[in-house]
Amino acid sequence: MELRKRILELIEYDAKLSDKSLATMLEVDEAVVKDAIAKMEHDKIILGYNTVINWEKMGCDGVTAMIDVKVIPEREVGFNAIAERIYRFPEVRCVYLMSGTYDLSVVVTGNSMKDVARFVSHKLSCLEHVQGTVTHFVLKRYKQDNFIFDEPEEDKRLVVSP
Repeated sequence: MELRKRILELIEYDAKLSDKSLATMLEVDEAVVKDAIAKMEHDKIILGYNTVINWEKMGCDGVTAMIDVKVIPEREVGFNAIAERIYRFPEVRCVYLMSGTYDLSVVVTGNSMKDVARFVSHKLSCLEHVQGTVTHFVLKRYKQDNFIFDEPEEDKRLVVSP
């Protein structure tokens, strides 16, 4: 279990690490690492591998919004059924069950604020068990999944010495 956890911690930070590199870092045989990863993929512990992209540097101006959703839980299934209906929409990136005032937090992407507004008004808010929503638009990403988006600006002031 400890080896698997250590493998997960390493590939969570850098999914491009090869089995050979992981084996070297963990001081185990490469076949052990390969088998452990294959088993974790089979057991759905590892669900996939993502790339974190700075779309702004590609000139893409998409919009991300975080939507707080208040819902009425259903008998027998609680929040699961409504969460499943929401996460099946293609605009939805993440759905979380939350503590506090709102029940679900939904992360949505679109090409414009109008796209996100259309999603909220035409798809999300009209679902049967949704009582209300509050939409927060992401203005700037500073850090995501351990990656910092802004490179620190170089200090261009002259050094003053006594």
